[in-house]
Amino acid sequence: MPSADHFAAYSFVDRIDRFEPGRVATARFAVPREVARFPACLVAEAVGQLAAWVSMDRIDFRGRPVAALASQTRILGDARPGDVLELAVTVDQCDDEAVAYGGSAHAHGAPLVELVDCLGPMLPVAEFDAPEELRARLAVLRGPGAVPGRFRGVPSPAVTMLERVAGVSLRARLDVPASAAFFNDHFPRRPVFPATLLLDTQIAHTLLLARDAAWAAGRTVTAAKVTHVKMRSFIHPGQALDLALDVAVPVDGVAKATMQARCDARVVAGARLEMEVTDA
Repeated sequence: MPSADHFAAYSFVDRIDRFEPGRVATARFAVPREVARFPACLVAEAVGQLAAWVSMDRIDFRGRPVAALASQTRILGDARPGDVLELAVTVDQCDDEAVAYGGSAHAHGAPLVELVDCLGPMLPVAEFDAPEELRARLAVLRGPGAVPGRFRGVPSPAVTMLERVAGVSLRARLDVPASAAFFNDHFPRRPVFPATLLLDTQIAHTLLLARDAAWAAGRTVTAAKVTHVKMRSFIHPGQALDLALDVAVPVDGVAKATMQARCDARVVAGARLEMEVTDA
């Protein structure tokens, strides 16, 4: 029997309004008013999930994209509890090996995120979820839509500081929970720590680090773009990750940072963050 958290704890598409098989889709997701925050990484996840529905349908649910990577994720605005996200994706190519797509999310007509040149490897659906349940779910999303308000938020993972140079670098340990509701949704048959949750944690701590720099005094530092995202392996429940965050002095109003995660001395994920620095 499916868990009550399936299509709830980490699913961000309520209803698909437009669906051109294998090509284009638009959809909506209502951010519950009760959640404390819905960061840009979860907005990007919502766009990626819409692309996953298009791509899974395209190859008759033989595969699903996992750990899809965007060459650029542009962070253009903030989603707030109670917002209705307007999601859109265009699939450029899709087969049993991979899907290539781009997409965006808006709220109240204002842009929130834009995903550019995304590529997701297609892995066998049955390793992660029940194909028949996914088919039935897509029929609901394309028909009456899902009951809104299912998402209850996700707890921030535990992060232990190990070494910190204000405004320059940070070393820390992230403890992936051994169990969490979102694992029942991501994914029921093979729990995987979402890359977007890792990125959200890294971005949040990188911003805090940058805002402590001497050059940040009297200035506003905001996340603007994530690039060069690489997921080298799945992250499993209960694993411990060593985080390394390094911030460079801004040039022409842009501060760049590298973000890396290791497990047992092996690099499992990496990305770069561009932050906009403006006078307050």
